[in-house]
Amino acid sequence: MDKINESLELTKLFREIMHLVKSNMTKNFEGFDITMPQGMVIGNLARFGKMKVSELSGRLGLSNSTVSGIVDRLEKQGIVERVRSNDDKRVVYVSLTAGLEEMHKGLHKSFEEKILGMLDKGTPEEINKIIEGLNTLKRLLTC
Repeated sequence: MDKINESLELTKLFREIMHLVKSNMTKNFEGFDITMPQGMVIGNLARFGKMKVSELSGRLGLSNSTVSGIVDRLEKQGIVERVRSNDDKRVVYVSLTAGLEEMHKGLHKSFEEKILGMLDKGTPEEINKIIEGLNTLKRLLTC
C-alpha cells in the first residue's frame, strides 16, 4: 500500500473508531441525564479535585468558552459549583457538589463495566497489540 492509501486508510479508521467510542460513551451517559462532555468534566473533577475552567479546558482539549458553557449547565443541574478563591477573589474554581457522590459512583461503575465488557471481547494478545499501536500512534502524532 502506498503512502497516500495508507494515509487515507488511517484517517478512515481513526474517524470510525472515534465515532464508535463517542457512540458507546454517549450510551453510557444516557441513564444519568448527562452528555459525554459533561461526563468528561465530572470525571476530571472527581479525579483531580477542584480546578479553574482554564485547567479543565487544558485537560479536555476544549476551549475555555466551551468548558464554561458545560460548567454552566452542570451548575444548573446542581452537579458542580463555582467557588471563589480565598486568596484571590478574581480566581474561580469549579468543584463537584456533595450531592453528586452517589451519581458519580454509579456513573464510574457503569463506565468501568462498559470498558471491561469491551476488553473481554479481545484476547490478551489483541489488547496488548492495541495498547502498543495506540502508544505508537501517540508517539508519531506528538510534535
